Amino acid sequence: MIGGAVVEALQKFVPRENIRLQEPMAGHTTFRIGGPADCFVELENEEQLKKLRRYLQMTGVSFFVLGNGSNLLVSDSGYKGIVLQIGPKMSSVTVEGNRIVAQAGATLVQVARTAMEHGLSGLEFASGIPGTVGGGVVMNAGAYGGEMRQVVTQVNVVSRDGELMELDNETMEFGYRTSVIRESSFIVTEVTFRLEPGDRDVIKAKMEELSAGRREKQPLEYPSAGSTFKRPEGHFAGQLIMEAGFRGFQIGGARVSEKHCGFVVNAGNATARDVQEVIARIQLRVEEQFGVKLEPEIIFLG
Repeated sequence: MIGGAVVEALQKFVPRENIRLQEPMAGHTTFRIGGPADCFVELENEEQLKKLRRYLQMTGVSFFVLGNGSNLLVSDSGYKGIVLQIGPKMSSVTVEGNRIVAQAGATLVQVARTAMEHGLSGLEFASGIPGTVGGGVVMNAGAYGGEMRQVVTQVNVVSRDGELMELDNETMEFGYRTSVIRESSFIVTEVTFRLEPGDRDVIKAKMEELSAGRREKQPLEYPSAGSTFKRPEGHFAGQLIMEAGFRGFQIGGARVSEKHCGFVVNAGNATARDVQEVIARIQLRVEEQFGVKLEPEIIFLG
């Protein structure tokens, strides 16, 4: 539990109106699931983050950095610590020639659309990914053959000591749904993309094509956290799940999508426990039948 002394200290770094206690996390994830966070803080700028990060390092208070909550399942009991949101208040996007500089709270949809409007190609794959730039870089988000590592040239981060650092593409150590930041204490504040000049209409048409494909193949009508599992080498998770007989399988409000078995969706009032039980059943049977271990792509918090 976050005490009054911690809240008082937080007010030295961010305005009181940006600090909320016992904030329901269901309102901050695309799964629409999750109990209350002890403390929820909306950050407005890099300076606030630097000061707050130094304080958290000194005190050892538990914290979690949140973007759009698009790849997150929060426990029904919530989170016993501070959630730092880098979201709408840190979401500026600027264009400099063939480069786009975006704050970590900007959405990938927002940045891809900005690129299109300026006739810059390379981010079409990201036009339907619901996460933020910060989360996208941490996870090396990708779709339809594109990944963040193909277009990112620089990532600005704040270290555990509250210092600003610049990481280039090589230093980021991008891998499949991972980067050096996944296992570090860095917090992303800004990302620079290098894109290629292109025809605005062609770029727009490609984005519309990918969007139509998503609507056709993905259960966008239900809350979810996107693909539930990472793609196992040599296989497709959705196909294995379907062949194991899980199409439409449901526990409580958590259901394996009939449209795409790689998605576990919130079909109505699902709890985190419902989702976790569905995931556990799938993992057990898929390994028993096919000898394949499915690794969740979703981050569990709680």
